[in-house]
Amino acid sequence: MSAPGISRFDLVIAGVGGQGAILASDIIGKAAVKENMPVRAAETHGMAQRGGSVVNHIRLGCELGSMIPLKGADVLLALEPSEALRYLEYLADDGIIIVNTDPILPVTVTSGLCAYPDVGEIISTLREKRKVTAFNATEAAKEAGHAQSMNVVMVGAVSNYLPISVDIMMECVRELVPPKTIDINIRAFEIGRSMAQG
Repeated sequence: MSAPGISRFDLVIAGVGGQGAILASDIIGKAAVKENMPVRAAETHGMAQRGGSVVNHIRLGCELGSMIPLKGADVLLALEPSEALRYLEYLADDGIIIVNTDPILPVTVTSGLCAYPDVGEIISTLREKRKVTAFNATEAAKEAGHAQSMNVVMVGAVSNYLPISVDIMMECVRELVPPKTIDINIRAFEIGRSMAQG
């Protein structure tokens, strides 16, 4: 049974293997548990270790199944631009897309078998369909101290929309990232949060 006052929130996190989508999901899921919020999650790894598509469903305050229905997500958090297009069908008509504009080129592109779509065109296409917050989260992560904290930059960005306290979110970042990287990841979270405000 849901606790009173807890709002329901469905989040899809989409990315490419190696980007840290699972850690991003773990931070949000752990924070929800600390807030005594019912949470359901499902992870689809696919060819994660080979740079394949990875998608995670997180349902907060939900007593139903762990998979978000098509057009059911409040936010689509895309760690890679083409993955935003791939999973757009899960986003509600009034949903929000937060997208990292830094592409990861698959082997088919780097080997010359096909071309990667223009990132500007991807963002324009997304903006025709939904409200979009787009920024280079990889560069923001470098600013925080390391490119690998990009996933935490994106968690910071989506924290503006989650029905979870920021302090609890940051506590979970501290608990789940490697101890030597805590300061970098807290900076990454704060930068991401500021990028998606307003």
